[in-house]
Amino acid sequence: MTPVATTVDVKTLQINGENVSARADQTILEVARENGIFIPTLCHLDGLTDVGACRICLVEIKGSPKLFPACVAKVEEGMEVITNSERLTRHRRTILELLFAERNHVCAVCVANGNCELQAVAQTQGLTHIRLPYRVQRLEVDTSNERFVADHNRCILCSRCVRVCDEVEGAHVWDIMGRGINSQVLTDLHEPWGSSSCTRCGKCIQVCPTGALFDKNKVGVSHPKNPEFLPYLNMMRDAK
Repeated sequence: MTPVATTVDVKTLQINGENVSARADQTILEVARENGIFIPTLCHLDGLTDVGACRICLVEIKGSPKLFPACVAKVEEGMEVITNSERLTRHRRTILELLFAERNHVCAVCVANGNCELQAVAQTQGLTHIRLPYRVQRLEVDTSNERFVADHNRCILCSRCVRVCDEVEGAHVWDIMGRGINSQVLTDLHEPWGSSSCTRCGKCIQVCPTGALFDKNKVGVSHPKNPEFLPYLNMMRDAK
């Protein structure tokens, strides 16, 4: 039997003046990375569904006054994208300042110092100081789990823990409650982590970009995270 040929809808666009091609179902971020073009991210992680939560990956598209999150914006024919400009740098630094000012992200006293994606992105964007007043919140530190700690003071609400628990582990222990500055991740129906339905798999620890979730026995540089395991897990799950 002769196999049926399939056609792929290919789009041609420009990123920073460079002509690139992409499948119609790809995002700007995917295409940029395939072509070695850097776009900073925080909530994005290969292997998880994108939600555009952090807004660090904002890009410009010619013809529109708006900025678009590259992780969820689909490519279009003839699109002209700019990933690095003075306007984008200004917006990204402001977003980072808001994240640092909203909760406790004092790197010198953080368990993730030197192994933190928020810290690394701030360095790539040249952020040297915070102009905004700190909110100085005092949120709960949940130590009820025998292995792990949830420090809500260092959470940036990227929802990685929520998505990995749902999409990869299939448990959906984590979720987000509240709105605006009162938003907070929670386990089950706001039960302590230790008495929740958590399976203690540790995937949420591995994907957390800051020091919000960590192992009690392994912190800082002694506990490097390995979020690259997600595409492999998804591939093995699909193979079954």
